[in-house]
Amino acid sequence: MRHLPTRTTRRRVVGALTAGLLGSLGLTGTWGTTGPVPTAGAATPAAPAPTSALSASPAPDDGLAPTPPMGFNNWNSTHCRAEFDEAMVKGIADIFVDKGLKDAGYEYVNLDDCWALPTRDADGELVPDPARFPGGIKAVADYVHAKGLKLGIYTSAGTKTCNDAGFPGALGHEYSDARQFADWGVDYLKYDNCNNQGVDAKQRYTTMRDALTAASEATGRPIVYSICEWGENKPWEWAADVGQLWRTTGDISDNWGSMLSIMKQNLPLAQYAGPGRWNDPDMLEVGNGGMTDTEYRTHFSMWSVMAAPLLIGSDLRSASEETFDIIGNKEVIAVDQDPLGKQGAVLSSEGGRWVVAKEMKDGSRAVALFNETGSPQRVATSAQAVGLPEADAYTLRDLWQHRSYNTAGTIAATVPAHGTVLVRVSADGRWAVHPPAVELGVTGDTLTEAGRATSLTTSVTGLGRTAARRVSVSVNAPEGWRVRATSPTTTGSLPTGKALRTGWTVTAPAGTPPGSYDVTLKAGYRSPGGVRAESVLPLTATVAVAPPSGTSDLGALPWLSATNGWGPVERDTSNGESAAGDGGPLTVNGAVYATGLGVHAESAVEYYAGGACESVSAQVGVDDEEGADGSVAFEIWADGTKVASTGVLTNADAARALVADVSGAGVVRLVVTDGGDGITSDHGDWGAARLTC
Repeated sequence: MRHLPTRTTRRRVVGALTAGLLGSLGLTGTWGTTGPVPTAGAATPAAPAPTSALSASPAPDDGLAPTPPMGFNNWNSTHCRAEFDEAMVKGIADIFVDKGLKDAGYEYVNLDDCWALPTRDADGELVPDPARFPGGIKAVADYVHAKGLKLGIYTSAGTKTCNDAGFPGALGHEYSDARQFADWGVDYLKYDNCNNQGVDAKQRYTTMRDALTAASEATGRPIVYSICEWGENKPWEWAADVGQLWRTTGDISDNWGSMLSIMKQNLPLAQYAGPGRWNDPDMLEVGNGGMTDTEYRTHFSMWSVMAAPLLIGSDLRSASEETFDIIGNKEVIAVDQDPLGKQGAVLSSEGGRWVVAKEMKDGSRAVALFNETGSPQRVATSAQAVGLPEADAYTLRDLWQHRSYNTAGTIAATVPAHGTVLVRVSADGRWAVHPPAVELGVTGDTLTEAGRATSLTTSVTGLGRTAARRVSVSVNAPEGWRVRATSPTTTGSLPTGKALRTGWTVTAPAGTPPGSYDVTLKAGYRSPGGVRAESVLPLTATVAVAPPSGTSDLGALPWLSATNGWGPVERDTSNGESAAGDGGPLTVNGAVYATGLGVHAESAVEYYAGGACESVSAQVGVDDEEGADGSVAFEIWADGTKVASTGVLTNADAARALVADVSGAGVVRLVVTDGGDGITSDHGDWGAARLTC
């Protein structure tokens, strides 16, 4: 990513500095295993550091964070803006109580960067910003504690925090800072990684562990310790004896590409998580506006099945009811907070169809059926595959629909694009009191042109140990659309494994504006005992406009969808990582392109071709604005087939000509991946990108 004058500056300010520069910072003492021995002008620690922090015995099992911490952090919604102040923090505590979030398990109200003045006082102590926090941090902590909640605070394991304003970090001040935090009533410390002067990460984070232990022993105030070194030194391998949670990735951004990439980095680390030692894939973006509600439900589902900390990152003062419904779903939260403390394990991920299963303390399994792709997909597994014992039947609880069913053993659903079906499955012996599960499916193209009939085939398949009775199916489209069944829509009985398949034609009226429209597939049926049940599959129909004949600049054409690792996809400029229009000229190895697309890996941009186009061409490469950083790979897909790719390109490479035959394709997709080394500074330019039809 390009590093903006906010916390994203972090990766360019962590490098080792020379001894001369260390001297200019007042840190010219001897650097040993516990950090600098301060010389004149440096703060004196409140307690002596142990002789060797790294060889010190591990911290005792203090019972902190037996389940993943839940709470709020202001950074994703406010950054360092003036609205981050005492009144806001107290208001969040009020909302926790008033909106039921406290009852749902959220307890930490955490301050991020910018709470302090840029300089310490004459005694070397931290000073809360009097404009933001006129009553000081202790007054805020007292208010939060009075609500039955806890307060968190932020600093960095460096000389400065990550913000360009240069707020003081804790390197060399660990003991005095930890004591201040404890005296104020702080319950949680997020310890970042900026301006670390090249000091060994384990050394820096272990020193703060020992400082927090000393402060806790002196004050009786235990502090949960969140290690935020971005996964650079594999903290999952060493931090279980240092802190209660550790970041496994770089910062999350409020878009699908960023969330997906971080999820994929965190999923393989399941073996390292457990009570009091949690993998942290960063805060929640739910409600910040950069993703759809379907994508936010996936975000919340996957963080919960990964036993990740649930730290709300949206502004709760203006959050929608849908946001509160997502973050307040107690059945999903129970998956995250299960006392067994297992992180979900990936059972399969073929073709972007993910099955992730989490063992629960009561013997049940939480199972996430996640669809990474941009179209509905069937995702399936079985009770035995997720680790349940053999049984006559199982109870399957849908944690978003809050409905229970019985299943003979199959766990399957057609999952909407970017969606997740989260279920809890158990062999509890009471399966017969629930109606049978059915699986809804659809084949055919939900992409159409106005006035043109589209053919679909729906299926309703019995999954229950008992048969579904008096089954009916319907397709509900927007008002004015024509929906016509071309085969039967009812059946008297649907035993396990049998399906009702129905053909349909769906037509959007002529003149329907391009865009996405809600379509719902619904099946109604009865259990053998006569109890009525219903299953619903939400779908999206996309109305597109046929591309013009001839050659068109892709930067000027409407796209069907666009996902990006940081910031929006830009037309005719590079990606600036933040607001639309904040990029520069598309420039690859000195060559400037007037038209094209500026993206950041992981990125995918889809265009409707309608079977009428022949080729895509572009000059591609890493934008020069990233200096020597960045590595990406470019791909062009025609429907589900990759038809051209570059391999990995870096900033040292000249622009590469990429041409693909897309004859007959309905959808053309332009993809930029991270080159296999993680997402950092991965700005990809599609220079002079053109579609010929």
